[in-house]
Amino acid sequence: MQYRSGIRRTAMAMAAISAALVVTACQNGSDDSAATSPSQSQSPGNAATSSPVAGTPAAKPSGAGTPKAPATSASAGSGSTAKACAATALKATASQAANRPDGTGTGAAIVEFTNVSAQACVLQGHPSVAGAGNGSPEHNKPLAVTPTGTAAPVTVAPGAKAWVKLTFVQVQGEADGYCKSGAEPVVYPTLVVGLPGSGAQQVALSDGQFAECDNKVTVTAVSGVKPS
Repeated sequence: MQYRSGIRRTAMAMAAISAALVVTACQNGSDDSAATSPSQSQSPGNAATSSPVAGTPAAKPSGAGTPKAPATSASAGSGSTAKACAATALKATASQAANRPDGTGTGAAIVEFTNVSAQACVLQGHPSVAGAGNGSPEHNKPLAVTPTGTAAPVTVAPGAKAWVKLTFVQVQGEADGYCKSGAEPVVYPTLVVGLPGSGAQQVALSDGQFAECDNKVTVTAVSGVKPS
């Protein structure tokens, strides 16, 4: 009797172990099915499409998003080959300045240079000034020049103009006047005005004669803006 009871217990234990193995096998099969990735379960029509990996930037089309350098243009006057104005390319005229020292002489004059050639050219620097008689620029008396302002190249197009201003030691008093220094006033029918590299021009005042003291003159550099 004890032998049979042992057999029954052994048989029941084996049955319990078999049942446990079946349950475990079922559970493992279920887990494998749930672990299938979404990309593997996509329909055939979507099989060629894959999502980018999180944190990895998507590839850009060739050339897309590439910044372009801004367009640049040459600055005004860049690469200019204009040469210094020849004396024959210029026509010079002179008139009394609106702003001049008090007195009875000329005080100050504006000399205007017009480019009468067919090409642009360059004027630059402070002028030399000499007093002269009519028709004899080679017989002149140089004036002591005091330059003011910074000289810079001025490109003058055909028909365009540039200017310098001459300020004299003013004559005082009435009639022939007098000079504060005690010197005699001097009157010049014309002046010879020269510019570096551009020769000299003889000019007469359009509204009088050049009357000054001490044979001194203060000059501005050539400018593309007319002084007053």
